[in-house]
Amino acid sequence: MAASFNVVRYNSSPCAACKFLKRKCLPDCIFAPHFPPEELQNFISVHKIFGASNVSKLLNEVLPHQREDAASTLAYEANARLKDPVYGCVRAISILQLQVEGLQKELDEANAELVNYARGYNHCYHPDISGTTAAQPAPSAVPVNPMCCYAQIPPQTRPVDLINTGEAGVCNYYRIPSSVTFPRNDTNQGGAAGQGL
Repeated sequence: MAASFNVVRYNSSPCAACKFLKRKCLPDCIFAPHFPPEELQNFISVHKIFGASNVSKLLNEVLPHQREDAASTLAYEANARLKDPVYGCVRAISILQLQVEGLQKELDEANAELVNYARGYNHCYHPDISGTTAAQPAPSAVPVNPMCCYAQIPPQTRPVDLINTGEAGVCNYYRIPSSVTFPRNDTNQGGAAGQGL
């Protein structure tokens, strides 16, 4: 890409740095690949903040594959410093760090909520190993968990026993007695699980 840029550069105009500094753009110009003629304002900002000789030294010190990143970083920092002479790009960095911290906090809260839902789901749908049951509480005392929509059905219409774990903050769950039968779903056509029983 740099070779094709050099061919175009010599046929048209010098790079932004040489144009601004009013000098001839040589074939080995360190600025040419990073400050094309149409990016004159970027070079003016970089020159005003860092100085052309300092930028030239820096670009010569970094590895060739890192020069493009170095030049774009210098241009960004110079433009930020011109817009905000006191903080420069530090203000943008601080704002982004605060956003990352806020998003991390939201992610942690969402993960904690997900864990609570998973615990509620496990307590609502896995049978009690001990086999103990408690009397069914009044409908207002039944915990409402989004993962346990069964808890919203009035107790007198439920053919199940309420299992009360007795733990604070843990969802109660229900055990379906073996006498309750479920209708068989015969609407599946071939290949359905349980077919041919």
